[in-house]
Amino acid sequence: MAPRLRIGLTGGVASGKSIVASRFMELGVPVIDADEIARAVVAPGQPGFTGVLKRFGNGVLAASGELDRHALRNLIFADPPLRRDLEAILHPLIRAEMEHRESMAVGPYAIMAIPLLVEGRPRDRVDRILVVDVDEAIQLKRLTDRDGGTPEQARAIVAAQASRADRLSAADDVLVNSGTVAELRRAVDRLHERYLSLAAMAPSPEI
Repeated sequence: MAPRLRIGLTGGVASGKSIVASRFMELGVPVIDADEIARAVVAPGQPGFTGVLKRFGNGVLAASGELDRHALRNLIFADPPLRRDLEAILHPLIRAEMEHRESMAVGPYAIMAIPLLVEGRPRDRVDRILVVDVDEAIQLKRLTDRDGGTPEQARAIVAAQASRADRLSAADDVLVNSGTVAELRRAVDRLHERYLSLAAMAPSPEI
């Protein structure tokens, strides 16, 4: 049986979503990760791979024969219309695979980890939205430390996503990641108990 309750996990880049998702998995909650699926659908031989090469050409192809994700990212961030073209190719494939994996998951609820959830039509996909929130200055520092890019590149990446205010206005639940990893993990534990209670109160599916 598919999980009755779907929680959309989102947040800005470098906000701490991976830590949150990992803790949910440790607690036995199925996590369907859009980023993982995005990598899978552009593997050589997959329809996403073919579609991207047809639209963007061999300039986004690495010597290994796989997509050069870094080159592709730089290309689309420099040109918003190109980003929309990429999304038109990949988003339907990613969404279909997420739905399939969620339908096969077992448990009272599932986490749908979708970085760009708020930018789309989130209420069509999930029952609740969980936002991992972080101050933008901390977010930019984490991003440059992690990726080794310039502050200007980090700001461009952040600007390409929904604003912090938009995410918070869409949120049903917020995890503020301003402390330690241990504190964030404990906050996930508390939410887990809440989601179990909410799932138990959900109406049974019609037969």
